Formats: sequence, structure tokens, C-alpha cells
Amino acid sequence: MEKIIFLDRDGTINIEKNYLYRVEDFEFEVGVIEALSIFQERGFKIIIITNQSGIARGYYTENDLNILNQYLINLLKEKNIIIDGIYYCPHHTSGIEKYNVDCKCRKPNIGLIDKAQKKYEIDFFNSYFVGDKISDLEVAIQLGMKPILVETGNGKKEKNKIYFKANIYENLLEFAQKIKTIT
Repeated sequence: MEKIIFLDRDGTINIEKNYLYRVEDFEFEVGVIEALSIFQERGFKIIIITNQSGIARGYYTENDLNILNQYLINLLKEKNIIIDGIYYCPHHTSGIEKYNVDCKCRKPNIGLIDKAQKKYEIDFFNSYFVGDKISDLEVAIQLGMKPILVETGNGKKEKNKIYFKANIYENLLEFAQKIKTIT
């Protein structure tokens, strides 16, 4: 069974920018590369789970997102960090017709995790979901994973709305440094 660090992208891995899709606008949050390296050293697979309603809203295309995702994968590969998967939801109920669906993949639904589970035998008990929004953490709760809120992105605003037990860290690196002692 695989232990996995599931990560939200915007506001967790990269600096939150509304509807980020252009390579030239991508910037890592502080300490992300070091954090990902620590996760990998600790034997975790790294999977990104991200809502991308900008596709449904017509701000960018799935091809635009795929270019950015490949850029991210290549950038991290240069640092010897492997991203084991990126799963995204392009839907939103106020989107253009093709993507205007009430789907099972948009967080906090678990459809994207179901896709990952087709590839990996996931040890949910020893896996984490890290994000900057309550909807990220709700995925963890539904599946028995450990929910981790980072105060980057929307995290500082969201932490006061949490209605369940979750660990809160300043950023991904602080969590990674802590995980060294808890795994």
C-alpha cells in the first residue's frame, strides 16, 4: 500500500493568483521544493489534486493547464522531485456548457482521489491531504486521511472556519519538517 501526500496546487504549492494558467506567472510558495524533497525522502508519493474552474469559466483551456502542469513536472524533475500524478477538475456549475456539470470530481468530492486510486493502492490511514481551503481538508476527512491546512494562499482566512480536527502549519515546509518526526 502506498502512503501519499495529496496536495492542493494554488495557494499550497504555488502563490495564489486568480486563475493561474500561464507558465510565466507561476511562482512557488516559500519552501515548497525543500518540502517536496522531504516528502519523497520519507517514502511518500506526491499527487496534486486541483480544482480548475477557470477552464469552465472560459478563462483558459485544458491545453493551457496541461502546458502549465508539464512545466511544473519538468521544473521539479530538475530538482530530483517526482510528481506521481496531477488530477484536476475542469467543471463548475456556472461555467460554459461543456463544463457546466454537477460533477463528482470537484473538491470536496472525492472523484479525483478515486482516479488516483485506480493507479495506486492507497494507504489512506497513513496519507495526508494538504491544502489552503476547507474543501481540501474535507476530502481527507471523507477518506480517513490526515487533514493539513497551510496558512499560505487562503489558509489564514480559512483556519477560523474549520469545524473538525486538523493540523495547521504556516506553510508546506513547516509541515514537511514536522512530518520527519511523525512518520
